Amino acid sequence: MASGQKYLGVTPPISTSESSVREKEVTTTLMQELRRQGVFESEEESKTREIVLGRLAALIKKFVHRVSLARGLSEAAATAAGGKIYTYGSYRLGVHGPGTDIDTLCVVPRHVTREDFFNVLEGMLREMEGATAVSGVPEAYVPIITTEISGIPIDLVFAQLNMPSIPDDLDLQDDNLLRNLDDRCVRSLNGSRVINEILNLVPNVDVFRDALRCVKLWAQRRAIYSNVNGFLGGVAWAMLVARVCQLYPNAVAGAVVSRFFVIMHQWAWPQPVLLKAIEDGPLQVRVWNPKLYPQDRGHRMPIITPAYPSMCATHNVMESTKQIMKEEFQRGCTIVDEVMRGEAEWSALFTKHDFFWRYRFYLQVIASSRDFDIQNKWSGTVESKIRHLVMKLEYVDALKLAHPFIKGLEKVYYCISEEEAKAVARGEIPDQVAQRQKEDVAGKEGVISVHTTSFFIGLAIKPKEANAKGPRKLDISYPTTEFLKMVRMWEKYDESAMHIELRTIKHTNLPDYCYDPGEREATNKSKKRSRGSKDSPAPSSKRSRVSSDASMPPPRSTATPTTKSAAAPSQLLRPNSAASSSTLDELPHSRGQTSDPLTVAASA
Repeated sequence: MASGQKYLGVTPPISTSESSVREKEVTTTLMQELRRQGVFESEEESKTREIVLGRLAALIKKFVHRVSLARGLSEAAATAAGGKIYTYGSYRLGVHGPGTDIDTLCVVPRHVTREDFFNVLEGMLREMEGATAVSGVPEAYVPIITTEISGIPIDLVFAQLNMPSIPDDLDLQDDNLLRNLDDRCVRSLNGSRVINEILNLVPNVDVFRDALRCVKLWAQRRAIYSNVNGFLGGVAWAMLVARVCQLYPNAVAGAVVSRFFVIMHQWAWPQPVLLKAIEDGPLQVRVWNPKLYPQDRGHRMPIITPAYPSMCATHNVMESTKQIMKEEFQRGCTIVDEVMRGEAEWSALFTKHDFFWRYRFYLQVIASSRDFDIQNKWSGTVESKIRHLVMKLEYVDALKLAHPFIKGLEKVYYCISEEEAKAVARGEIPDQVAQRQKEDVAGKEGVISVHTTSFFIGLAIKPKEANAKGPRKLDISYPTTEFLKMVRMWEKYDESAMHIELRTIKHTNLPDYCYDPGEREATNKSKKRSRGSKDSPAPSSKRSRVSSDASMPPPRSTATPTTKSAAAPSQLLRPNSAASSSTLDELPHSRGQTSDPLTVAASA
């Protein structure tokens, strides 16, 4: 806070008034709804987290000790070298829930390298009792090792400080620690430093946490919570809520949530969101500055971290994901306004997303392998490149937007022949394979386990021009080809062990695992009842967003769900194939629209 300044933030508060009686009432009902939604973890899980962090802290010291001895240090010096972990993210903010991961920073002295982190520590984690699903992604923007220890997911990042040892009382807020560090270490350190700054920059930490729990749950349910896939991550959502808290320092949580949606819906992007003025420093590190750096000028929804050096936490946001989030802000604004007037319940805000219902067709990216550990690394690498595919798709003239889903969907298939395994890798799942369970093949020889992770991108097509005649052609061969080249350039790519497949898939032929159990059947039955005995078309309010920008629920298919191969209705994009095409007819139940056949051409 500047000298003489009596408020937090870069501008004075909009209002310092106490919240109204109604705002306090809706805050009470909000907290009741959050408890019903299960966002608070149990005391038992909380204790488990503490135990896991203690074990991880001990492992880091052991890791540094082992590397120190390998570098020729004495036993005493190796022991004194230390090594320490710091938490950040939702756990450090105090808004974590059941099953959420713990973002953890591993800080080591200068003689321990990032290569040691991935080559030595990753191996030690694999040997650690209770540790599973260990996977390192060294090529990530912030290199990371993910794992689960005693059922607690851990995201572990690395920072090497220019110090001979790491004392137990080290304070990461000291800017001088950043001297002589590479960009990746600075980014890793920034995670912990930013969280500490956020907590220091909000007027009431408890109100901030309650409001942030609400916004996090909303963003997760609406499938817009994913930094890697071009939406906002946890830190960005936290900074948005923190900024609203600064503008209404005496408001209760319900009032902050209400103001959040009003402000974010009206925000004049790319105007940046700042919690405090950007600070310059003596160190040779880059600070976010759109006047100086063209790359910074290209950020579409800049939310700037408050710790030096200030960075943009939302550099991954693309034009498509920006548009989707703006629609969700508008939806949230409408619902919360109704809640404040007593016309809706908070539960309406947390309605599940409609991603797998809302588009005419989708692009499916399937990463697969026959080894669990290889699949973890391979699928993580593919996921880190999905946003590059989306950005290339945005340049396709016929596309209005390309909407990536926030995570990959994992599935393991048990195949009893090489032909079945190859079909699964192509995304063609025979009925008998889809229904086969692990216990069905127990004790049998020659069983091939195929691990798959599917990433989906919804393709919104621009409306057909009024005077246009004949079928249209959507050519996505260039984006798909370039994407495959990119992922295969990974230095650890092994063509014999890793497979990737791209295919367009019709809305009606999406795999059943895209939906909750019973969701597809219940929706289809509801649609059949609403259509009546005359099988009348659905009302215009159910039209697809393909032909309307409205953010209303899309039309649901009445087709019978199936797990069969989509080879006939879906166009597979096979590597090294010639340009291929398929015709996808219009989305079901779109009343008043003429048939608009669309030819999809793609080459992989």
